[in-house]
Amino acid sequence: MDSITLSPVGLFLQAGPVGKTVMILLLGASVWCWILIIEAVAVLARLGRTLRAGAAGGLIGEIDDAGRDAARLAIPGETVGERRHRVAEAMHRTARARLAQAEGGLPNLAVIASVAPFVGLFGTVWGIMTSFVGIAATKDTSLATVAPGIAEALAATAYGLVAAIPASIGYSRLGAGFARRAERIGHIVDARAILIAAGLAGRPDPEDRR
Repeated sequence: MDSITLSPVGLFLQAGPVGKTVMILLLGASVWCWILIIEAVAVLARLGRTLRAGAAGGLIGEIDDAGRDAARLAIPGETVGERRHRVAEAMHRTARARLAQAEGGLPNLAVIASVAPFVGLFGTVWGIMTSFVGIAATKDTSLATVAPGIAEALAATAYGLVAAIPASIGYSRLGAGFARRAERIGHIVDARAILIAAGLAGRPDPEDRR
């Protein structure tokens, strides 16, 4: 085989209809995987900038607003500790909802990482079956007879790994990044909930400035 035959394009062109379908699916999954990774990296960068900016706005501002809304609700007989717990819970709910929204398609990376190898394995099995069919048809076990099917099988395996490996690494590393951001936001919420419940971090009402 020459170098052209061993290229991804050459292997794709030599594959049969089923092999080409498998490779197209895996190629699409690989492209989708990198799109998800790039989006998640951008979101993590924005979250990092928001946390460094403190309560100036963005995510922390939304969480503070949720806490203030909860603090403005007066419940007869409520103790200070219950009020603080209610405010903190409202802020944590908002934080969890925003983080879940920020993660976006990150769980899809786990799907790609787990499914792509099996799709590639299907292509591998199909390629090996093609080789056996070729042997049965020609009654010849020479390398020229089995090479196309084996090449198709190995190409499908390679395409599956190309899709699965970045997805697996990306899901693990980006998931850890979001977990660190969530832990840091949790600490911020716990600290600010005390101030908001006590009325020490309230945002001045525009009517009060007149």
